[in-house]
Amino acid sequence: MSTNPTGLLELSPVLPVVVIEDAEHAVPVAEALLAGGIRAIELTLRTPVAPAAIERVAKEVPGIVVGAGTVTGERDARLAAEAGAGFLVTPGSTDALLDAVAGTGLPFLPGVATVSEAMLLAERGLTELKFFPAEASGGVGFLRSIAGPLPDLRFCPTGGVTADTAADYLALPNVGCVGGTWLTPKAALAAGDFARVEALARDALRGAVAAG
Repeated sequence: MSTNPTGLLELSPVLPVVVIEDAEHAVPVAEALLAGGIRAIELTLRTPVAPAAIERVAKEVPGIVVGAGTVTGERDARLAAEAGAGFLVTPGSTDALLDAVAGTGLPFLPGVATVSEAMLLAERGLTELKFFPAEASGGVGFLRSIAGPLPDLRFCPTGGVTADTAADYLALPNVGCVGGTWLTPKAALAAGDFARVEALARDALRGAVAAG
């Protein structure tokens, strides 16, 4: 597979994981994040409007790289690619799923939660991984403990990461970025409070710089 290492972990130290319920919110959310300094966004395929949201951001907000998250099968990978996603993110990794996402030609972050899963992906030449669900799978302590035996692997921990814990992850040598939903709270999106999203993005980047 030639699509990983991808450079995705260098796009932004904080990768917003966004669930869009209304496609009309996609562009203003992306614009708010971009205004706050974020250069990449993961729109999850958890709602029916997700492909349309990805397409709108890809076309209307060229300053941000939009990826598709929660890719769990060939159909998801195909829909995301057709919508214009710049990268794919999976919650876990099976042989069929890895083949499907690799078949799109897009860069991708495959999900892992155990040492054995990480080692299996490394055998396939995949060294940039999503650690999910991060907090439930051991969090900072887990990633710190595997940095020695698996020095060539780098991670984007996602799942339970918060504004308060992001810096702890980013301080680890094997973490390139962190992903989380706290930058785009459901209530803020429902209310159209995109100024709040921009402020959270600025705060997140400020904390990332301090951690680095």
